[in-house]
Amino acid sequence: MKNATDRPTATVEDYLQEIYNLRQEGKAVIGARLAERIGVSAPTASATLQRMQRDGLVLADENHDLHLTDKGREAAESIKRRHYLTERLLVDILGMDWAAAHEEAHLIEHAVSPRVEERINAVLGNPTTCPHGNLFPGLPHPPTVLLSSLAEGDKRVIDGIQEEAEEDADLMQFLQENGMTPGAKLHVVEVASFNATMTIEVNGNNVILGIPAAEGVRVLDPAGASA
Repeated sequence: MKNATDRPTATVEDYLQEIYNLRQEGKAVIGARLAERIGVSAPTASATLQRMQRDGLVLADENHDLHLTDKGREAAESIKRRHYLTERLLVDILGMDWAAAHEEAHLIEHAVSPRVEERINAVLGNPTTCPHGNLFPGLPHPPTVLLSSLAEGDKRVIDGIQEEAEEDADLMQFLQENGMTPGAKLHVVEVASFNATMTIEVNGNNVILGIPAAEGVRVLDPAGASA
């Protein structure tokens, strides 16, 4: 989007961003799942998606799975860049809590003009990831797996936090307080399937994390890197 006036509305940008996130996570994008992620009713989501199809931003296949068009992907990547830059500005320049940046960025990102976006990018030194380890659109992704897939004894480095997990403010605060942030080295001490928890050693401390929560944490996969 070259000009702010070319952009979709803030509501449509929110939908584009969620569709982009779901695609990045390898998940099917259907109206019900999208409504749940955005926090609106199914009829509301359906009406918005119909407008987006009319405007050439998304297409639905025979299984009602939604796909971004070229125009839709360009708009989605634009709002993702602004979101990540806003997060970095809040954390790196304003000193905001790592755990709170995602929610606050949602309140600001739609108002960032192309001129302001360019200046933020320059001031930050052209960052490549958001504070939570997610790469800017268009950059190659290293091989990763979810923390929940690891076995006892595995040692890995945290790559980043899944976008869906960032929506859980309590989880983000827990991860921050326990040093489970990008770049941290971890060791899986125990996987207790009977109560769906994992014990993770991080920075010399043992952290008990629910396996569903561990699905929100990506770790680098050395096996994938050598494949």
